[in-house]
Amino acid sequence: MTHIRGLGYLKVQTQHIERWRELTIGALGFAEGSGPDPDGLYLRMDERRHRLAVLPGDTDRVLAIGWEVRDQFALAAVREDVEKAGVEVTELSRRECADRGAEAVIAFRDPGGTPVEVFFGPILDHSPVRTGQAQKFVTGAQGMGHVVLPTPRQPDAVKFYTEVLGFLPRGAFNASPDPEAPLRIRFMGVNQRHHSLAIAPAPHDGDPGLVHLMVEVDTLDAVGRALDNVAKSGFSISSTLGRHTNDKMVSFYVRAPGGWDIEYGCEGMLVDETYYTAEEITADSYWGHDWSGSEPLAAFAPKGS
Repeated sequence: MTHIRGLGYLKVQTQHIERWRELTIGALGFAEGSGPDPDGLYLRMDERRHRLAVLPGDTDRVLAIGWEVRDQFALAAVREDVEKAGVEVTELSRRECADRGAEAVIAFRDPGGTPVEVFFGPILDHSPVRTGQAQKFVTGAQGMGHVVLPTPRQPDAVKFYTEVLGFLPRGAFNASPDPEAPLRIRFMGVNQRHHSLAIAPAPHDGDPGLVHLMVEVDTLDAVGRALDNVAKSGFSISSTLGRHTNDKMVSFYVRAPGGWDIEYGCEGMLVDETYYTAEEITADSYWGHDWSGSEPLAAFAPKGS
């Protein structure tokens, strides 16, 4: 059993804050949210004050991945489980919690070094969410979306998320043609979204600490308009439009400043845990998702390049 209910927020640092604004608000239609840093970019998807926080800095990296739990009792249970696993946990100050838009937050690092935060009591903004394409983001009980994390310590990371944090295995994709040397990306879920987290084997840890963030919208038209917008704005399209085999998402991928992608999609499947069994897919997509024009992802580039 897991106390984690979904991906709550993502906090990143960038050297290219204005280009981020062009991508997220101008092309993808995020609504502008609120946050403490006057130079930061805070992005709304729903009634949360912000789901994605992009802060200026001298490197491009993940600052925090925030996972949501139901209440203070669930937060205490997660803290106990993480500390029993020998991982140091920090309780954030009231000011730090307020900055994240939550009542209480704990922080620690996973085995791959990813900065993880777990919180309860998100602070809501009840003003209208004015997205750029009048689209609605699919959040609610499914959380913000999903993240794919790179690490050279994948077995340790998978064990931590499943055995300590209680994520449920939701299958794998074997990217290696050699049966003696499998290279599996592992998918994990905590709600009806097929996966809220995936762990990918990577040659090194450290910055930027992310392969991609996925966000889902309510219509194919919104996805198509966003695809047109990113092309017109000169952003690199990492993958063409396609439909995935595991979560059935129709999506495209666009390269964000910092060397990782945003997947923007619709029509993701809902998992019925009563009947679901973890499966291994043998192709990433039924159709589309042509990656031939993609630039190298920073997480898989040689260290220091």
